[in-house]
Amino acid sequence: MPSAKELIEAARAARAHAYAPYSSFAVGAAVETVDGTVITGSNVENASYGLSLCAERAALVRAIAQGHRRFRAIAIAGPEGATTAPCGACRQFIAEFDRTMPVTFTSPDGVVATTLAELLPYPFTGDALSPK
Repeated sequence: MPSAKELIEAARAARAHAYAPYSSFAVGAAVETVDGTVITGSNVENASYGLSLCAERAALVRAIAQGHRRFRAIAIAGPEGATTAPCGACRQFIAEFDRTMPVTFTSPDGVVATTLAELLPYPFTGDALSPK
């Protein structure tokens, strides 16, 4: 099983595959599944910016497409000197699978280690949509 350092390095390596011609803000992510598999993703921009996909969601979607549903941790790496905490949409997306997942990301001060619960204390749960 990878260490937090190895997971952030995998995210940095994935960053090289980003498609970011509009923002030039390349981001990579690496998610660790419960069996120790590491799956990576990178951001993919689109001229219609709302159709762009963040690295975190790309990694999770790739993992899900491979049959994984349970995860241990996620790491995000952006350009050196930039903070790359997950955006709100990614926080909610991660919450679908694990509301307490450890999250590591790069920042100007180094690597930040936190949890999704700290980043998103009140996720939307869909409870109101469940039949009573």
